[in-house]
Amino acid sequence: MENADGQLFSDALMRVIKEKFHYVDSDFTGRKRLYFDNAGGSFRLKKAVERFAEVDSTPDNPERIHEISRKLQVIQKCGVEDARLILNASDGTVYASLTASGAMFQLVEAIAGAVPGTNLVTTVLEHPCSFDAMTMYSEKLGKELRVARSNQATGGVDVEEITSLIDSETCLLSVIYASNITGAKLDLERIVRAARAIKPDLYIVVDAVQHAPHGVIDLKKTPVDAINFAPYKFFGCRGSGISWLSPRAAKLPHHKLAAKPTDFWDLGSAAPAQFAVVSEIVDYVCWLGEQFEPSSDRRKRFVAGMKAIGLHERALLTRLLNGTEELRGLRMLPRVQVLMDHSDLTRRDLILALAFEDIAEVDAVREYERRGVIVYERVSTSLYSKRMLESFGLRGAVRISPLHCNSPEDVDAFLRITADIAETVASKTGRS
Repeated sequence: MENADGQLFSDALMRVIKEKFHYVDSDFTGRKRLYFDNAGGSFRLKKAVERFAEVDSTPDNPERIHEISRKLQVIQKCGVEDARLILNASDGTVYASLTASGAMFQLVEAIAGAVPGTNLVTTVLEHPCSFDAMTMYSEKLGKELRVARSNQATGGVDVEEITSLIDSETCLLSVIYASNITGAKLDLERIVRAARAIKPDLYIVVDAVQHAPHGVIDLKKTPVDAINFAPYKFFGCRGSGISWLSPRAAKLPHHKLAAKPTDFWDLGSAAPAQFAVVSEIVDYVCWLGEQFEPSSDRRKRFVAGMKAIGLHERALLTRLLNGTEELRGLRMLPRVQVLMDHSDLTRRDLILALAFEDIAEVDAVREYERRGVIVYERVSTSLYSKRMLESFGLRGAVRISPLHCNSPEDVDAFLRITADIAETVASKTGRS
């Protein structure tokens, strides 16, 4: 049975993990801080940064035939296979674009423009790159856009809410794997199964950028047609988005050089350094998995590593919410509210949305920064937040997003600082 409260890494393993990442306990100036905004970025693996610099510094073109070029080709091939390993995809096409957002527009354009049907289905919780792409091409193609509503109690979207919008004329379903505001995970396995029961040949696109660093992705269990992730939010480097397309999706008309194969999606010169980063990410997760479930199979080690990450992060989430014998958790702190606080933590990634009774979101974020904590405000004036927040009946929230390389001591420090912010504001306003 899955551990509902999670399982922390040992102290010894926690120290080793922290050492593998840049700037977990301080910023690059040396100032001590807690960086709890990994939903907007991510701690970087030292080896990923080093490997990127090493591979990217070579002037050689990977499309040539001399020795170094051939070595670059091997690096890229290994990175492609590791991208497949992350997704558990044995076929289809992997390609790298400048950003995962740019890739989403390309994916939606190719499918919506080529697949017959009168409507597209998505959810209100999509990142703007997904939602805006669906909106743009529904308008351009004269197809109806149907939007599934959020569940204000869970912070996610119910399976039935999505499937109620699908019919025989739906040509594309686009869903986010997990909310980047509430951390609520959509039940992708049930969504795919139920959607295809209504329309067996339905094309499905998934935005996994937010979820990929937190849990196992398995396309054998969730056979979609396209999915993407961003290495920079997955312990890697900025500068690329990695996408996968099913064989049938990859062959749809798309931007490509005429002489290339029909399922080829790369445009321009390859960037082996970006694929080297993917391999470093997988190497790290496999190393972590080896600490728990040794195996000669790379995918099994990777899955074990991601499961360990998920359990540690759930234990951090439990501690944030419920505290310890010595510290009150966020659920118990006066003048602090955990928004969309669903009790089933197995359905949540390590992201929290908070509200303070007496302080606006932007002001709360500044108070955190004064105390050495980086979090982020999600407000209805932001193009990245407005639609999602309004679906929950909110005008704003303070988003908290640690990562598995954070320790329980980091959480305890955050709880003390949050209590101090709430008490300080109360004293200024005369509240007690």
